Amino acid sequence: MTISLIIPCYNEELNIQKGVLDKIGNFTAHDAQFKEVIIIDDGSTDSTVEIIKKRYLSEFPKFRLVEKNHQGKAFAVIEGIKDAHGDFVIFSDMDLATPLEEAYIFIDEFKKGSKIVIGSRKGKREGAPFKRKLQSVGFVIMRNMLVGLNGIQDTQCGFKGFDRKAAIRIIEKLRVFHDERKARGSSVSAGFDLEFLFVARKLGYEIKEIPVHWRHAETKKVTFIKDSVETITDLLRIKFNSLGRKYS
Repeated sequence: MTISLIIPCYNEELNIQKGVLDKIGNFTAHDAQFKEVIIIDDGSTDSTVEIIKKRYLSEFPKFRLVEKNHQGKAFAVIEGIKDAHGDFVIFSDMDLATPLEEAYIFIDEFKKGSKIVIGSRKGKREGAPFKRKLQSVGFVIMRNMLVGLNGIQDTQCGFKGFDRKAAIRIIEKLRVFHDERKARGSSVSAGFDLEFLFVARKLGYEIKEIPVHWRHAETKKVTFIKDSVETITDLLRIKFNSLGRKYS
């Protein structure tokens, strides 16, 4: 069993300076289960790509950099899944809010036969500001009203893992995140996670939710109003597509 670790990346110069890629590289270097680390750059406008090319690709042979036009985090993750060579894929946010060691919990679940494994913060949101917690509560209410996903407590933790073949099958059924879209600035809509898990349920996959450690990492990529509007719009589109039986 091999794992492709996918790291979506957009203007991550600050996190790189903090040493996150060194942590990722050292963590995966001597573990044969990790076949590759795919860094999907989503059209960064800072020096992210230059730094990665100049230092990290030669230092860590498992690293691969894939450059794409800016479309938002969702399409970066989709690109990573399509480009992966491992049997399973795990994706993590660049800020490592969930420590990479939690990947071993996922690997154990994969070995037991799980195809879809998602991390769950379950209220252990250390350091998260009140606005983010309020946004999360409102999101869950809207999610339950429009698309359900009953039984899943946390759809938005940025640490998830899939059997690659299952993930490809799910991606082919997506409708909101099927066609390319343009993005301005950071785009981290919750819609992709929702549509992916919604389709997974439609296809009969069991979604295994595992508690993981998580700490709040301050970021400029999450904007309260913009991301809330984008997420609600995507939720409505998922609902509309579902009523139109477009996921059948």
